[in-house]
Amino acid sequence: MPFGFRYIKAAPTTYTIQYVNGKPTREGAGLSFFYFVPNSVIVQVPISSVDVPFVFNEISADFQDVTLQGQLTYRISDAKQLARLLNFSVSPYGRYLSDDPKKLDERLVSFTQVMASAITHRLKLRDVLGAYDAIVGEVLQGLKSSASVAMLGVEVLGLSIISIKPTPETAKALEADARESLLRVADEAIYARRNAAVAQERLIKENELNTELAVEEKKRQIREAKMAANIAVEQQRALLLGQRVENDRKDADAKAYGLNAMLTPIRDLDWHTLMAISAGKMDPKLTIAMAFRDLADHAEKIGELNISPDLLNSLMDREPDTRKK
Repeated sequence: MPFGFRYIKAAPTTYTIQYVNGKPTREGAGLSFFYFVPNSVIVQVPISSVDVPFVFNEISADFQDVTLQGQLTYRISDAKQLARLLNFSVSPYGRYLSDDPKKLDERLVSFTQVMASAITHRLKLRDVLGAYDAIVGEVLQGLKSSASVAMLGVEVLGLSIISIKPTPETAKALEADARESLLRVADEAIYARRNAAVAQERLIKENELNTELAVEEKKRQIREAKMAANIAVEQQRALLLGQRVENDRKDADAKAYGLNAMLTPIRDLDWHTLMAISAGKMDPKLTIAMAFRDLADHAEKIGELNISPDLLNSLMDREPDTRKK
């Protein structure tokens, strides 16, 4: 454009400041205007959010190297403040005249690294590898409350940790350790399952033995009940036999008493009286025989005794033999 005039049109996410003879004459976001190049300086500060990736190496409390990879998100909240600290002036063709815009990202990453380093240095490697949330929370809080960040006119919007990795050799060692731990857990699970199976089998055996003991106990009770029943039967039988013997004894005593009562009147009678009583019923031969006995008892009083042959024959007579003719 002739006569040294240029036209500039900024995006709404770009804060533009025009300095004329060292003094700001026009500023704002999304401005469009003509300006005279020889006496004007144009400063353009992007105010949109910016994502800055970072990767840096740190050392844990147990002196192990660890790599942190993540992303920082920020936006410039005070463009005039930042323009006073860093050179964001552009050429008439819209290119930055210095490397200061790139230095802003480097400074923010440096602040982030310093705060993350303070965390990793006090944690051991295993703790660092699992401290995603702790690192993000503490570093983000530190950046938001940092005076250095606030002095740059920057507002930190977010921080994320993508990965935390040890060195390859350490990673292999940790993998081996973790694998062995998992194998030990698997073995313990197998042993626990076997122990549970053995315990269950023991419970089953105990239940079977308890069942057998209960059955044997029932059998013993049945045998004892049968034995008690047999004893009761035998006791009843013994009582029955004793009662029967007692009854027989009483019956015999009653018969003996009756017989004794019947014989008592005639026990003191002599045989002469008995013969006199039974004279009509006795055999004549028995009567004669008893008379001879009486004579024998008083033989000393008898001087002479004559017995006829006919009497003797009558005593000795036998029944005639029917076989004789």
